This record gives sequence, structure tokens and C-alpha cells, in this order.
Amino acid sequence: MGILHDGLLHLGFDKGDFFGIKILPIDELESKMETYISALQEYNAKFDLINTDEHDEIAVRHILDSLSALPKICGIVSSRFDSPSIADIGSGAGLPGIPLATALPQFKFTLVERMTKRCGFLNHCSQILGLKNVSVEEDQAERLEQRRFDLCVFRAFRPLDKKMAKVLLRILKDDGCLCAYKAKREKITEEMENLPQKPKYEIFPLTVPFLTENTGSEEERERNLVVIEK
Repeated sequence: MGILHDGLLHLGFDKGDFFGIKILPIDELESKMETYISALQEYNAKFDLINTDEHDEIAVRHILDSLSALPKICGIVSSRFDSPSIADIGSGAGLPGIPLATALPQFKFTLVERMTKRCGFLNHCSQILGLKNVSVEEDQAERLEQRRFDLCVFRAFRPLDKKMAKVLLRILKDDGCLCAYKAKREKITEEMENLPQKPKYEIFPLTVPFLTENTGSEEERERNLVVIEK
């Protein structure tokens, strides 16, 4: 089996659920993610989506990285929401929104992206992957309706400064959460401490197979999920 399959097994996707929330069977998830990787490779140059065309790098640094937070996200959902509305803000190439939405077909996802050409790619991916739970919205976070989503995720998004923190918290429903994919804990703490009104947050280490461990080299990278409560 390939690196994607091994990584999904390492993350526990063969169990069928996380915190009682059913996930797509691992064979179906793997198949759809391979289709998604092919689409990323085909359209990367045209739409300037990601920084590599190499299959295994995409699988590790983008697919497995996106899915590494799914157990924690399921834990949040199981304790707070029945049928959450989830947004991927600044979705870009669909990361982490498309892998998460594929794994959780029972929940509605909105991929928010400001660039028209990338929205076209996101709609194409939703179609070829059969993601009936996904809608694509061409817009900026600043223009989104207030108190719209239960959960917002973002990855490779702009730094969380005073203005952006206010914008993201505003589009959350009461008791909603932001889930930010970040790198080094030290930089996260500095970023949060620089906010004039520090929100309630927790940092959860993420395990990304072949990125944070099992790399066979000294280039293991730190990944964390920052959960910010409204």
C-alpha cells in the first residue's frame, strides 16, 4: 500500500468513527483523496494551488495534514453540536475543507474563497468527488454574515491579528469554535498574546504521519491545532 493508505491507518481512520461520529469508510476515503490528489496535480500550475506536484508530498503535507485534526474536530462536534455548519475560510485549494468534508459527508461544509479561478477548481473537485455536502462561496471573510457558522477551520491563512480575530469570531454563532492549523507552539503563543483581547483558546499537538514523525530524517515538523472559543 502507499503512503496515503499507511497514513490513514496511522491516524485511525480504519476505526470507522471518532467520538461516536461516523466517518467515511477508509477505502472510500482513500479512493476519493487519490482522485483529489490527481486533480491538484493536473490544475496546480493553472490555478497556483500548492507548492508541489509530487504525489507523496501532497499526500503527507496536505491530505494527511488536513485530516490529522479530524479526531479533535469530531470531539468538539460530539460535545457541542448536533448538525454543525462548518466553514473553511480562505479555502484556496480546498485545504483542509475538502478532505474534512469527504470524511464527514453527514455535515454541511462551506468553502469560502475570494479568488474566482480557485472557486472554479473547488466546484470541480466537489463534483468529481461527489461531495453533496459542500458549497463553494466566492467571498472574503470580512463580508460574511455574522453568527453564521458553528465551526470555522483555516489553514495557511493570514496571521491571526486583531482585525482578523474580530472578523472570524464575528461570523461564528454563539458557542462556536475556530480551529486553526498552525505550526510551532512558541509562535502560536506569541501570536495569541499579541491580541489586545486574548480569547479563550487551547493548543492541541497534531500527529501527521511522515511529517511530525516517522520521517526517517531530522526534518520532523511541528503541527498544532489551535481551538479558539467564542
